[in-house]
Amino acid sequence: MSRTPRARLRAPNTHPLAMARRAIRNAASLGMAALILLTPAAAQADPGTVTLTAATLPQVVANMQVWIMGILAAVATLYGVLAAVYWTTAGGDPAQVDKAKSALKNALIGYGLAVLAPVLLQVVRGIVGG
Repeated sequence: MSRTPRARLRAPNTHPLAMARRAIRNAASLGMAALILLTPAAAQADPGTVTLTAATLPQVVANMQVWIMGILAAVATLYGVLAAVYWTTAGGDPAQVDKAKSALKNALIGYGLAVLAPVLLQVVRGIVGG
């Protein structure tokens, strides 16, 4: 017997998971190619007229409110997901369950702060005279 590679072709893998992986890989490759090809065009685009104006204090506080609420909600959601993962993988371990309860408590505090952010920023707005 010779040790040369076989000349026959393999049949493509038609398992649904393999096909999904192949589709994701192809989509990612196509997306990266499009990103690489379109980046120079976006860099050369005309941005139009750019005016830099100083915002008023109420506008700045309103923008801060939106950002703070979004960040707090995102962090609270992260802690909620961590709590779920900790609790699911605890397997009866009391230390892991306590860790999950602590993460859940932090998530609830984060959501509470996100809900109270408009009230707190209204207080700040009243203090600074906006």
